Amino acid sequence: MPIFEYVCQRCKNQFEELVFGQDEEAVCPSCGSTKTQKLMSCCRAKTGGPGGADDAPAATASAPSSRGGCAGCSGGSCSTCG
Repeated sequence: MPIFEYVCQRCKNQFEELVFGQDEEAVCPSCGSTKTQKLMSCCRAKTGGPGGADDAPAATASAPSSRGGCAGCSGGSCSTCG
């Protein structure tokens, strides 16, 4: 079961949702709206040794979510947002 990232079209909240089926609608946990849009997830690639230039994220997050953190984790607990 994949976890997808969404943004609410009504309140602009970014959140993650565990999706059980293809037809399931994502509901915004902040305002309850079903007008949500699936986001492209950032991935991280490690190609070199620890602490080197190759240990950087493959893509950077665009904007912090309302719960803190980056678009990659939406919770402020990943290595990108600290």
